[in-house]
Amino acid sequence: MRLKIYLSLTLLSGVFSFAQEKKTEKPKFNQELATSLGADQYGMKAYTIVMLTTGTTKVDDKTKMGELMKGHMTNIGKLADEGKIVVAGPFLEENKENYRGMFIFNTKSKEEAEQWVKTDPAVQAGVFNYEIFPWYGSAALPLYLKHHGEIAKENP
Repeated sequence: MRLKIYLSLTLLSGVFSFAQEKKTEKPKFNQELATSLGADQYGMKAYTIVMLTTGTTKVDDKTKMGELMKGHMTNIGKLADEGKIVVAGPFLEENKENYRGMFIFNTKSKEEAEQWVKTDPAVQAGVFNYEIFPWYGSAALPLYLKHHGEIAKENP
C-alpha cells in the first residue's frame, strides 16, 4: 500500500513539475517590437478611451439613421486603417450611464482623440455624445487588428 501511495505521489509530482515548467516559460523579449509599438519597460503605453453615450438628437427616420450608422462604421474603418483607432465596439446591454460604445484611440492626447471622434457622422449629428478618459494598457493592443480581417466573414 505504501508503495502505491509513493508511486502515485511521485507520478503526481512529476506531472505538477512539468506543468510548472510550462507556466514559467516566458516569451523572449523583442526590443525592436517594443520600440515600434511605443512600449515602456512594462510593455505598456498610454491610450485614450472615448465612451460614446446616447446623444441629444433622436432620429426616427430609419433611412436617415441607417445612413448615419453606415457613415459611423465607415469612419471607424478609416480611423483603424490610419492606425488612430485600436478598438471600437458597441455595448451589448443598456446601462445607467447611457454608454453606447467605446473607442480606444492610439494617442495619449485627449485633444487629438476629440478631433478624431468629431469626424464621426453620428457624433456630428448628435446621435452620440462622448466622454474622454486617459488609459494605460498593453502596447501590443494594436496588433490584433491585422488579424481581425482573417476571422470576420462579414463587415457590419
